[in-house]
Amino acid sequence: MNLDFASDNAGPVHPKVLEAMIRANDGPARAYGEDGWTLRACEALREVLEAPEAAVHLVTTGTAANALCLALLARPWDAVFCTDVAHVHEDECNAPEMFTGGAKLLPLPAPEAKLDPAALERALGALGSVHGPQKGPVTIAQATERGNVYRPQEVEAIARIARAAGVRLHMDGTRLANALVQLGCAPAATTWRAGVTALSFGGTKNGLMGAEAVVLFDPALSREAELRRKRAGHLVSKHRFLAAQMLAYLEGGLWLELAAQANAAAARLLKGLGLLGWPPLWPVESNLAFVAMPRRVHRRLFAAGASYHLWGPETGDPDEPVLCRLVCDWSKTDAEVDRFLEVAAGAC
Repeated sequence: MNLDFASDNAGPVHPKVLEAMIRANDGPARAYGEDGWTLRACEALREVLEAPEAAVHLVTTGTAANALCLALLARPWDAVFCTDVAHVHEDECNAPEMFTGGAKLLPLPAPEAKLDPAALERALGALGSVHGPQKGPVTIAQATERGNVYRPQEVEAIARIARAAGVRLHMDGTRLANALVQLGCAPAATTWRAGVTALSFGGTKNGLMGAEAVVLFDPALSREAELRRKRAGHLVSKHRFLAAQMLAYLEGGLWLELAAQANAAAARLLKGLGLLGWPPLWPVESNLAFVAMPRRVHRRLFAAGASYHLWGPETGDPDEPVLCRLVCDWSKTDAEVDRFLEVAAGAC
């Protein structure tokens, strides 16, 4: 039985997405995004976001989407404000710095992974001297790296501070679908209506083979985005296969359906662990969570074939609580979750 709870990147491609790619493979099509599939996919994304003027550019990875968005919003001498646990800060190998030509990520302490508006305002106010970085864009992740989500009013508060400082707001939406399922609001409510200028719209973690989108709610940025995407090597020749994935993802609300399945699996898993005495450290508001369990429990789970990530050094104390991250993808079944809980309970 599959006990892989390490990452939603490990999840399979949804059959409807594979079928769409097969259909797109029937005969020739114009290259580099000039095909009908791409036109329809971009329009479908605009419709979902209720943003008819938005510019949409497909890429293959979330790192590319984030780095390209920030390169459009930041000058080389700017600071880019994020949390100290942000994916762009911890997991993208300085791609934002490279794509921006030298802009500096400025991480702010965020104990619960959300950017604190007051801390952001203070940090923005401290910059301006010619001897240091200048005020640049703000970036937040929806959902965060701890699995909690920003309410629309929280995004609005951050956007107001950014706007008052003359800078713009980017949202890393690699798990936007999971956040929206939790919030129960329209995509526009937590993106452009809340003040987001650029959005990295995710799909690979939620059933796609490899397709993401740069969404620019300021269409004046579109031409530069095209040039930066090409220069960075992310303008795919057989672009229709990215577009076919995105179309299948959006049609009939599949993207939200898959996110709901992943969220439900995570809720089931974390409820069960809580009943065993190991509740999540942060609210379970998406498809991932952090839990501290005794090392003996981890050893039992790993021996049974479970896979997930530990946060903490290796020691010999079997009763020492060790933090772990557990992630559910769209395909995770109740039986797999329940088996994980059975193995964990056996170690009590």
